[in-house]
Amino acid sequence: MPKLVLFDIDGTLVLTGGAGVRAMARAFDEIVGANSDARMPPEGHALTGIPVAGRTDWSILHDALARIGRDLDEDLFNRLRERYVTHLREEIQHPGTGFNGTLPGVPPLLDALQGRQDVYLGLLTGNFRAGAQIKLERFDLWRYFRCGAFGDDAADRNALVPVALERAAACGIPGVASSEVFVIGDTPNDVACAQAVGAVPVAVATGTYSSAQLRACGADIVFETLEDTDDVLRVLA
Repeated sequence: MPKLVLFDIDGTLVLTGGAGVRAMARAFDEIVGANSDARMPPEGHALTGIPVAGRTDWSILHDALARIGRDLDEDLFNRLRERYVTHLREEIQHPGTGFNGTLPGVPPLLDALQGRQDVYLGLLTGNFRAGAQIKLERFDLWRYFRCGAFGDDAADRNALVPVALERAAACGIPGVASSEVFVIGDTPNDVACAQAVGAVPVAVATGTYSSAQLRACGADIVFETLEDTDDVLRVLA
């Protein structure tokens, strides 16, 4: 039976030293204006206090605007996304703070999965599609993925697995039952979006959450890293 394996990006495949947060804060400052309202955090910190791990870019922007009393209408959404992508192309070149690169075990695992006839690879990420491409191309990983669901598709991450299944079908991937969809991610939101549709969550503690925290949110399958390719392949079996 065919299996669809959907990967999160940040904290699961790669870390970018905070490039995405820096790019989004810059876009917000330019389009909205960091000093346009007394409730706005200081310049360069438009996202201060707003959770970002495991969330869609759409929902992050919504919350940043909501706290200054503004709505994220279609025009503003498109302008913020465009500026964010522009800045991300620049910020991705800088090391930033913390780890910057492909996370342990990722390339060998993707090679092994790509070589299987019963497995199809996709993305399920809160990143805007263009942002996802910039991040993964930086580390030569974009080429592994034929389709996916992205932060442009829905504000609610729980809506993304059905989108990914539709995209997979449009790419010519045979019909896959929800129970044969594996969502690999590093946050409770990754676990929740899989559980919402009966998919299989596979958690990895390479982001901001520990193995214990991921198990506590309902993940039955948890890896410290993705370095043991054979262990991950056994899960799919």
